[in-house]
Amino acid sequence: VQLQASGGGLAQDGGSLRLSCAASGLPFSSGTMAWFRQAPGKEREFVAAFRWSGTSSHYADSVKGRFTISRNRDNDKNTVYLQMNSLKPEDTAVYFCAAAPKRVIVSAIPSQSSYNYWGQGTLVTVSS
Repeated sequence: VQLQASGGGLAQDGGSLRLSCAASGLPFSSGTMAWFRQAPGKEREFVAAFRWSGTSSHYADSVKGRFTISRNRDNDKNTVYLQMNSLKPEDTAVYFCAAAPKRVIVSAIPSQSSYNYWGQGTLVTVSS
């Protein structure tokens, strides 16, 4: 199983960035993918997620209306994106993609313990 996150960098307040997570080695037909983030000195927190078998997405209240999670499945390649618009300095964090090989129930989607696999993280810095 491999999760490779990329796309982090420096953005200005109000700017945009798109993160990518290249995923392989999982049974994606029934799995769940998510993005989490960890700001300096803070605990890791849920950002967004979807289940491959469903059509709905789930977001933390702090990013609703600004961030969009999406997916692309092309043969054996599965890529998950996080489009981040209207960025704020408080969005500064290391962003991690995570995967579960099963359909996580809605109430458990924001929980880190629901996910078995994690990418290495990509740093997003938003300057004011």
